[in-house]
Amino acid sequence: MDYHDRKRILVTGGAGFLGSHLCERLVAEGHDVLCLDNFFTGSKGNIEHLLGKPNFELIRHDIVEPILLEVDEIYNLASPASPVHYQYNPVKTIKTNVMGVINMLGLAKRVKATILQASTSEVYGNPAVHPQTEDYWGNVNPIGIRSCYDEGKRCAETLCFDYHRQNNVPIRVVRIFNTYGPRMHPNDGRVISNFIVQALRNDDITVYGDGTQTRSFCYVDDLVEGLVRFMNLNMTVNFVGPVNIGNPSEFSILELAETIIRLTESRSQVIFQPLPQDDPLQRRPDISKAREYLHWEPGTALEEGLSRTIEYFRGIIS
Repeated sequence: MDYHDRKRILVTGGAGFLGSHLCERLVAEGHDVLCLDNFFTGSKGNIEHLLGKPNFELIRHDIVEPILLEVDEIYNLASPASPVHYQYNPVKTIKTNVMGVINMLGLAKRVKATILQASTSEVYGNPAVHPQTEDYWGNVNPIGIRSCYDEGKRCAETLCFDYHRQNNVPIRVVRIFNTYGPRMHPNDGRVISNFIVQALRNDDITVYGDGTQTRSFCYVDDLVEGLVRFMNLNMTVNFVGPVNIGNPSEFSILELAETIIRLTESRSQVIFQPLPQDDPLQRRPDISKAREYLHWEPGTALEEGLSRTIEYFRGIIS
C-alpha cells in the first residue's frame, strides 16, 4: 500500500464477532488499525492472531468514557448485539448506544474523521412493511425488554444525523441485518449459533413459536465488504445512509433448523417453545440502495456459509 493511502482506523467493538473480521480485513489492506474493546462480549481470542502485527494495536476501553485519539476513520461497532447480552444489563446497553455514540461523534468532530455507525435492522421493530426499506420508520415497542437495544440504536442514528447537520461530521449509517459466521459466541442466544451448538451436541433444537417466522442471513465476509465499500464511498456521491446491509434471501426458522440438522448429520429433534416478547415475525432487507450506491450484494449462499460456520463451531464445542 502507498504511504498516502494508508489510514489510521479505529474499530470500536473490534474484538467482537463483526469487529474482529473487520480488523482482519483492514490490517490485511495495510492500514494502521486501533482495535478498541471493553471485552463485555468481545474476546481476545478473536483478535489474537493480529496482536503481533506492526499495524495493529489493541486498546481496552469502554466508549461510555471519553477517549482522545488521532484517527482518520471510525467504525463504531461497540454494543452488545444479541438479546442475551443486551438484556443482561439494559441500562449499560442504552449508555453504550447514546453516551458512547456521543463520545465517538465528538471524537470524529474533533479530528475530522469519517464515522461509520453500525445500526441494526432492529430499528424496524416488528415490521408492518415487508421487505424493509430505509424510508420505513419502524414499529418498535419503546418500553419492552428489547427496547434498550432497539431504541438505543434508533437514538444513535438520530445523533449521527444531528452531528452531521449541525457540525458537518462526515457519517455513514448502516443498518445491519442478521449476520453469521466463524467467531460467533456460542452462548449469544442467536438463532444460528443456538441451532449449531444444539445440533453438534445432538440436543433438541429449540424453535420459538411455530417456526414460520422468517429471517435473512448474511455471511460475515459479505457484510464486512459492504461496510468497507460504504466507508470508502466518495463523499461527492452525497449519500450517508441509512443503508440496509444484509441478505435479501428469506428463510423460515424451521427451514434453518432442518438445514443445520442435515449439514451437521445430527440426531437432534426439533421442539417448539413459546415465542419471546416482541420477537419480529418477518425480517428481510430491501438492498436496492446498497446495490445502487455501493454496488454491493451478498455472494455467499446460506449452505456454504453455514458449512464454514459449523466447521468453526466443531473446533470449539467439546
